[in-house]
Amino acid sequence: MSAQAISARGQEAELFNDLILSQVRNRVGYLTLNRPAGVNALTLSMVRELHRCLTEWADDPEVLAVVLRGAGEKGFCAGGDVRALCDSHKRHDTVHKNFFREEYQLDLLLHLYRKPVVALMDGFTLGGGMGLAQAAELRVVTERSWLGMPETAIGFFPDVGATYFLSRLPGAIGLYLGITGARLQAADALYCGLADWYVEHDRLAQFEERLDRTDWSPMPLKDIQNILAKLGAQVLPEPPLDRLRPAIDHFFNQPEVSSTIEQLRQVNVADSRDWALRTADEMASRSPLAMAVTREIILFGRQLNLERCFQMELHLANQWFERGDLLEGVRAMLVDKDKRPRWKPAPGPRQLQELFEGL
Repeated sequence: MSAQAISARGQEAELFNDLILSQVRNRVGYLTLNRPAGVNALTLSMVRELHRCLTEWADDPEVLAVVLRGAGEKGFCAGGDVRALCDSHKRHDTVHKNFFREEYQLDLLLHLYRKPVVALMDGFTLGGGMGLAQAAELRVVTERSWLGMPETAIGFFPDVGATYFLSRLPGAIGLYLGITGARLQAADALYCGLADWYVEHDRLAQFEERLDRTDWSPMPLKDIQNILAKLGAQVLPEPPLDRLRPAIDHFFNQPEVSSTIEQLRQVNVADSRDWALRTADEMASRSPLAMAVTREIILFGRQLNLERCFQMELHLANQWFERGDLLEGVRAMLVDKDKRPRWKPAPGPRQLQELFEGL
């Protein structure tokens, strides 16, 4: 991989890593995830370069705000490169352990950042992409946005701060999204609080043009919000989640995941039946262990502050290659692609307790 350089102040300067493009224009720092063939999936080197740039800009008076975006047409970021993490575990090296620790440190840095951060969630924004975007102060969706935490489909659990941001969504929506891996589009993201602004894809270039021309006030956040208000909206009509909300709150507040699946299969109400059966089928294909743990950590996350949520996630991630279903999920879904994972059975109370021991 070639190394070019970009200076923090400057126009075009040197890049440490060409998978992260870095530029400052009119006192706005732009960080572009530049791995479009992989939908900008994060690697350890990308995480490190993002952290380096953000740390440098945090103390730079010439940078007033930061914009996070993804290269290519497919999306902002489809998550972490889980195949590489599984390969690391099989090689008995430390890349996978370093990745989780440093990714969570990066997400925490963004949550606590003292300057406005704008995340452009255009296209797929999944898993680790959600970890970056949900830490931003201004989260922008478009008509092309698909947001989700699909981890249980590959035998993992929602992490990157999801135990914090999913647990604080209205009703049982966070449990529904975390357990099933359901993906949301713009109207639903605004409705449940996973996005702040809707801007049409074709107007994102205008957003950056207006940032380039902004005469900054002492309140950069307000300046950016004023631009977004002229280009977009904060509410879209008829979000599907609004109609599904009573059913979600009922079924996903059941005491066990198996109870949720069983009751979904018994739905006879015409306007909910298709959704209920489809959701039950999707859950039946997910890792029972991952879904059970997801339910526990989202409920537990409601009681924890942000830092403790990340600590809980790291505690589980450090055990998951040995005790979870991620290796099997990646094999079945991404490597062999037979889509026939041999999941571990649903855990009992004692097994769940053991996973959380030492927290």
